[in-house]
Amino acid sequence: MSETLSSASRRIQDLLKLRGFDYKVIELPYTTRTAVEAANAVGCTVGQIAKSLVFRGKRTGKPVLIIASGSNRVNEKRIAEYIGEPIEKADAEFVRNTTGFAIGGVPPLGHLQDICTFIDEDLLQYEKIWAAGGTPNSVFQLDAKDLPDMTGGQVVAI
Repeated sequence: MSETLSSASRRIQDLLKLRGFDYKVIELPYTTRTAVEAANAVGCTVGQIAKSLVFRGKRTGKPVLIIASGSNRVNEKRIAEYIGEPIEKADAEFVRNTTGFAIGGVPPLGHLQDICTFIDEDLLQYEKIWAAGGTPNSVFQLDAKDLPDMTGGQVVAI
């Protein structure tokens, strides 16, 4: 674990503090890019990983963030019903331009643009969950119940 955070992780750490959350971003010496890697790194179940997945509206091009349990897949048709248009997975350039972070390190907050956000209801079955901290090897643990307030996201079945 690094004592000095990268600029991306520091940005998330500072934002958490600014918003009144006492969570600590940690950087690990190995990747937490996938839900399985993150779960192995922190010693939790894959379901306790809050993976931030960026999609875009097929007609409008608007970004959509899905914070999904690491054990779940996103039902794109269901999300399309919520937003009123089909969605598609965003490419790496779109993700970075929209969030300011690389795929595999996108945190649930602190993005460059306001993003329509949906939270997988399955995450709320856990007391503690883990989310990306701004890089593909940084994470932070949080109380699942804080995720909606932290992100402004809507809790839904994904």
